[in-house]
Amino acid sequence: MTEAANSYKDISTYNNYYEFGTGKSDPSQNAQQFRARPWSVTIDGECEVKGTFTLEDILKPHPLEERVYRMRCVEAWSMIVPWVGFPLADSLKRFKPTSNAKFIEFRTLVDPKQMPGERGSVLDWPYTEGLRLDEAMNPLTLMTVGLYGKVLPNQNGAPLRLIVPWKYGFKGIKAINHIKFVERMPVTTWAKSAPSEYGFYANVNPAVDHPRWSQATERHIGGSFFDQRRPTLAFNGYDKEVASLYAGMNLKTFF
Repeated sequence: MTEAANSYKDISTYNNYYEFGTGKSDPSQNAQQFRARPWSVTIDGECEVKGTFTLEDILKPHPLEERVYRMRCVEAWSMIVPWVGFPLADSLKRFKPTSNAKFIEFRTLVDPKQMPGERGSVLDWPYTEGLRLDEAMNPLTLMTVGLYGKVLPNQNGAPLRLIVPWKYGFKGIKAINHIKFVERMPVTTWAKSAPSEYGFYANVNPAVDHPRWSQATERHIGGSFFDQRRPTLAFNGYDKEVASLYAGMNLKTFF
C-alpha cells in the first residue's frame, strides 16, 4: 500500500454502524459510553472446540500486527486504514472446524440499552454476517482489535471487528460476540433487508452497480470535495490475492 493512511479523525468520525445510528457522525457521538470490556465470544456449530471465551482468551495466542488496508464502502467512498489485529485463520484453526463447516457466521452484540440504534427496526438484530470458510482462512482476512496503534474505538467496532479488505465495508461486522461454523450459507443482515442491493459475497466490483448508484468510481474520504473521483479497483485492488477464490463464478450473479 503506497497511499498515505487517512487521519485518525477521518477514520473515527465517519462511520457506518447502525447500532449507534444511521448517520455517518452518529457512531462517534453515540458510542462513547459503550462498555467494550469485559467481553466474551461464544464459539459453536461445526467445530470440535466450543464454548464461551473471554476476549483475553481469544487474543492470548496471537501476536498483533499492523496492516494498512484500502477500505471501500458500498456508498462509493474509500479510506486507507492502519488496522491492528491478527489473521482470522489463526483463530479459526484453533477451534478445529469439522468437515461439515463450509461457512462462518458472525453476530454482533444485542444490547439496546447501550446501542440506541437497536431500539428501532431499521435492521433485523442481531447484525449477522458471514464468509465462506476459504474466504475466512485467506491471509488478508483480519480480526481487528486496534487502530493506529491504539485500542479500537467504540465507533469503529470495539472490541472485536472483522476486516475483509476486498469486500464492501458492510461485511466488516463489529462488536462480535458470536462465531458459528455452519454448513450452509448464513442469512446475512443486509442481504435479508435489501436482497436486490446487498449480496452475500459483496466483493468490490466496478462492473456491478448498486441499483441506486454506480460503483465504477469512488470518492476518497479526507480529500477535497472537488477532488476528482477515482476508478474503483476490482476486489478493491487485492485481485492478485483473492481472485482465485471465485474462479468460475459469475460475479454479477453472486454479487
